[in-house]
Amino acid sequence: MPGPNVRDEDALNAGLVLDVVRTILADVIGEDYVSVIEIGPETSFQADLEIESIELVALGEQLQERYAHVDFAGWLSTMEVDEIIAMTVGDLVDHITTTAQEQVSRETEVHGG
Repeated sequence: MPGPNVRDEDALNAGLVLDVVRTILADVIGEDYVSVIEIGPETSFQADLEIESIELVALGEQLQERYAHVDFAGWLSTMEVDEIIAMTVGDLVDHITTTAQEQVSRETEVHGG
């Protein structure tokens, strides 16, 4: 299933993006593990979810499929190691919604909207 157009309003709604991230995390690290933890914006990928690097790669791939405008690997490459270790689900949600808004703004400028 191809990812939705960036104009998809879901990418602009932090609550809906959080739901998508939770679903992807359940797929990547296991529903059983995710079901015992309340995943919210303050949830840390390292300290709370104990996510492994290979799982981070799988997360990025699924995010790219769902949100074509998100360059997860590119975003991570701008961070220091300690920032990646401290990254929260909320940081990721903010990144997705911010890049969606930036894309919508660029499209509006290009199309004179």
